[in-house]
Amino acid sequence: MKGDNILFLTLYTFDLTGGIEKVCKNLMDVFKDLRSNGTIEDHQTFSLYDNRQSNPDYQSFGGNKIKFSVNAIRKGLKSNLIILSHINLLIFAKLIRKFNPQKRIVLLAHGIEVWKPLSNWKKKFLSTIEIWAVSNYTAQQLHQINRVPKKQITVLNNCLPKGFAIEEKIKPLSIAKQFQIPADNKILLTTCRLSSSEKYKGYDLVLMALTDLIKIYPNLSYVIVGNGDDEEIERIKKLIHICKLQNHVFFTGYLSDEELKEFYQSADIFIMPSKGEGFGLVYIEAAAYGCMVVAGNAAVIP
Repeated sequence: MKGDNILFLTLYTFDLTGGIEKVCKNLMDVFKDLRSNGTIEDHQTFSLYDNRQSNPDYQSFGGNKIKFSVNAIRKGLKSNLIILSHINLLIFAKLIRKFNPQKRIVLLAHGIEVWKPLSNWKKKFLSTIEIWAVSNYTAQQLHQINRVPKKQITVLNNCLPKGFAIEEKIKPLSIAKQFQIPADNKILLTTCRLSSSEKYKGYDLVLMALTDLIKIYPNLSYVIVGNGDDEEIERIKKLIHICKLQNHVFFTGYLSDEELKEFYQSADIFIMPSKGEGFGLVYIEAAAYGCMVVAGNAAVIP
């Protein structure tokens, strides 16, 4: 890798806060360290949908696919290594390969996006590039469902960010006060994106279970952290109304890393009975903050 010039293509890096985006930010930090110690020559990240100020190492394109494509091809042809954060960016790698068929391409394979049957051109293209899968399960699904040769796949597990500090679990009172959560309540926490197209995280199952739990433990509060689309948020609000949980469920929307840290410290149990995790970085994060963790028993989660 010494002397490499790396181009990292992402869908989002900073404007969403899911597991994939955390992996992207972690990788950017790794690239900075590798450049500082002379292992690589340079790196740059292009983010298709982010909409924020650019800098010499990072450029956002606000969803402008034409501008993104032109810049990705131009920069990609000058780079030794191109890393894709998501399979939906594969088309841009294919365009670069049109100009340079030998260009080294690496795809990060996370979970459900590569577990389903892919189009023929994607299957064929995947057999010509390197794939870094976040878990053995994702690697197996890629091979079994899409017939990607095992020799193309390397398992590279996700991890907590550099400098992550495990601290004593102390409940900050400010966070409960800010969202009007009763100070003495036990807090169940889920952090995820609420998406109408990806209804597998399991927060609706938690809501239905909560109707029985509060009969035994009336001082329970369930906090859902994360952005969502209007359709899914409306569906969940209706479910909350049907289950009569208005006084027990709290939506926070987007939170900064520091605010999220306070919720992890406040929570008694992190719960997300997901059916589709490719790795489950959020469970490791929650456990590191001292939360008891309740997960599903599907996909990569035993």
